[in-house]
Amino acid sequence: MADDLAFLEEDLTCLICCDTFTDPVTLKCSHSLCEECLQRFWTTQDVPQCPVCRKECSHDEPTKSLPFRALCESFKKRKPTAVSGDVCPEHEEKFKLFCFVDQQPICVVCYTSKKHENHKCTPVDEAAGNLKEELKTQMDRLQATFADFKKARESCVKQVELIKECTSMDENQIKEEFEKLHEFLRDEEEKRIRSLHKETKLQDEKLKARIEELSAQISDLSENMAAVWQDMEAENITFLQNYRDTLKRLQHPSAPNVTPELQEYQHCPIQTVIFTTWARMQNLVQQPAVTLDPDTASSTLQVSEHCTSVQYVEKKMYVSDNPERMYVGVLASQGFSSGVHCWDVEVRDNSNWTLGVVGETVNRKKHYKLYPKKHFWCFHYMNSTYKQGNNPVSDIIYNERPKIIRLQLDFDEGELRFIDPLRNKSLCTYTNGFPERVFPYFCTGDVSTPLKIFTSDNQKPESE
Repeated sequence: MADDLAFLEEDLTCLICCDTFTDPVTLKCSHSLCEECLQRFWTTQDVPQCPVCRKECSHDEPTKSLPFRALCESFKKRKPTAVSGDVCPEHEEKFKLFCFVDQQPICVVCYTSKKHENHKCTPVDEAAGNLKEELKTQMDRLQATFADFKKARESCVKQVELIKECTSMDENQIKEEFEKLHEFLRDEEEKRIRSLHKETKLQDEKLKARIEELSAQISDLSENMAAVWQDMEAENITFLQNYRDTLKRLQHPSAPNVTPELQEYQHCPIQTVIFTTWARMQNLVQQPAVTLDPDTASSTLQVSEHCTSVQYVEKKMYVSDNPERMYVGVLASQGFSSGVHCWDVEVRDNSNWTLGVVGETVNRKKHYKLYPKKHFWCFHYMNSTYKQGNNPVSDIIYNERPKIIRLQLDFDEGELRFIDPLRNKSLCTYTNGFPERVFPYFCTGDVSTPLKIFTSDNQKPESE
């Protein structure tokens, strides 16, 4: 009979509490557990699962069976006391004590034996209470760790979503910015092709007119030559009678100027076009190298709101006489004492301008001559004459008058270059170094045309 009950006990034991079922419930996966044990297990899970097979469940899935419950209760009543585990199998005495060394319950006889000599032991109720408190403390720590893991996972999930959102925003921004570049290049391409066709159309019309003129002259000359041959074949008397008219036909017309027609086709300077487009495209993607400092502008120079252009005014403005203000001209806000720096200035048809750099320690209240000994490294245009400092620059012809001046400063190498970027031509250069920090310098005496520093918000002018 005891063997039959032992065999039955395996089927009636909860896999969580390892005791006979109490209020058993059954899941759809056919596994049975104590209702309280199952609910306690589910509190540790994000998604309800079967503790045995780990199959996902729902909270309304557990099913009670009254016959099964009655069977479990009947089994508990018929189960022998020894089977319950409250009796020492060696001495058949009830467990009264708990041995902390061997971590198991023992009876009084076990306590007096040599096996448990000098072992710390306490009554089972006292030991169970203390150990449960310790386990509860550890469970609280585990619960806190469990919560931390959940928070960490939630943080990772949020970070993944944030990265997706930021990536999407960056992708859209990249597309927008590159679309601006694509649109700019398409417009430039169409503009250059239109300009090319316009120029070639004018040349083509001139050549067609010249061809028609030459064709008419060839026709007239051919007719005259044919008439002369005909006169030469006539009788002598007739020939002599018509000789005066024949001589008139032989009058040589002026020889045509064949040089223009024999000139080779002048290809579009593609490298210049590409360089110009590149220079203009830079302004779509970068901030200006320098901006003007209004506090340094002389009383006849008006600086724009965004500090990117300066214009001459005939009537002096009221300005404070602060130490930074120049007697003539205006400085940039940025000073340079190392590195390579570059900035572009639009001069267009301005008839009186000065560009360059000025030493930091110059007396700003004096009017200096523009040469390096006075710490002025400048390029100047006035009265249709270009000057490097006080020395005229004679190799710039009127047709190549630059519309844009690029200043390229290499402080470490001690070099300042003035360049026409549209033609990629060097205009003048200073090479003897700089003894101190320098500031970009600007000055104009033309009322109608301001000097402009290119910014990413401004459109560079077309090459003319």
